[in-house]
Amino acid sequence: MQYSGINLLKHWLKMGLTLCLLVTLAIGLSAAKPVQISRLPAGNAITDGSALLRDALPIDNTAIRDLQESLEDITEKLRSQSRWGAITGDISRATRIATDKQAAILASIPSDRQPGAIALLDQIKAGLPALQTANEAKDRVQVMAERGKVLNLVGQIEELMVQQFPYEVPETYSNLPQLKGRAKVEFTTNKGKIVSVIDGYSAPVTAGNFIDLVQRGFYNGLPFTRAEESYVLQVGDPPGAEVGFVDPQTKQYRAIPLEVKVKADPVPVYGITLEDAGRFREQPVLPFSAYGAMALARPDTDPNGGSSQFFFFLFDSELTPAGANLLDGRYAIFGFVVEGKEVLKELRAGDKIESAKVIEGLDKFQEPASA
Repeated sequence: MQYSGINLLKHWLKMGLTLCLLVTLAIGLSAAKPVQISRLPAGNAITDGSALLRDALPIDNTAIRDLQESLEDITEKLRSQSRWGAITGDISRATRIATDKQAAILASIPSDRQPGAIALLDQIKAGLPALQTANEAKDRVQVMAERGKVLNLVGQIEELMVQQFPYEVPETYSNLPQLKGRAKVEFTTNKGKIVSVIDGYSAPVTAGNFIDLVQRGFYNGLPFTRAEESYVLQVGDPPGAEVGFVDPQTKQYRAIPLEVKVKADPVPVYGITLEDAGRFREQPVLPFSAYGAMALARPDTDPNGGSSQFFFFLFDSELTPAGANLLDGRYAIFGFVVEGKEVLKELRAGDKIESAKVIEGLDKFQEPASA
């Protein structure tokens, strides 16, 4: 059995897009609540889940964010008729920051983690010349590959800066598993492997529920029940009449509250869509603009009725224009595919998750306060 909300959403999303844009213009920019400034390039929607995950980390270090920004910006310049000279400027800026601002970067990292951070900075400095060589050759593919390698190192340094979980999850949800940080999950499917980063910083309850189910082996052997090209790939419906997870101890259906973290807020919004909260124009930390976003499915009429079913979002430019994403705030994203996107493209209804396992970050998982 599938949730009607996901089944019906695509139809009215496309029909309502133009109306939404007109309403937005009519309201005027002055009505928008100020939001945290992203360090990602403005313009086109960001379709790289890894970039969104880097930007979502709860850190405050100007030097590392400037280094990240100089490298993220290369993508926009490649889109803009391959501005090779401007990319050289970005690489030069990144080199200066990595060299001259090392002390400022290390200032946000605990002393016991600093040797690892120094090694990562050395790798960044060593990798930037290869990026410049690719740029001088005007090789777009190689530029993106070398840029990705360096940005991965930047992201690892940023993760070293996070010393503790940045807020308290409401006591109301202490009976649910939580993920107080990030984890990686590897899916083995009949078409190949997929690796996802699960983000508990932005959705600790939703992510915790998912990690708990993975640990229980809940998804092993389950088929994908729905697949639509350029839209969604859904899984998590167990055999039998149930549409979600029933706790074997309590015999109760585990319902997960809708959980969306807005950039302007220190904690997530729970139990209500951003639209119903009158905040439909505000940007979630994790948006539906990246191919392979993972979100919890739920009944159309109940924002707090999700359980085990989730979907991979398959990027559709009609549904994810920059600044006008109609899925954001209606469903809780809890992660992104970071490896195996080519496998994700091949999966169809009837294909299976043969196994799912946590390969990193299980130490961030927290069992319910009362089982």
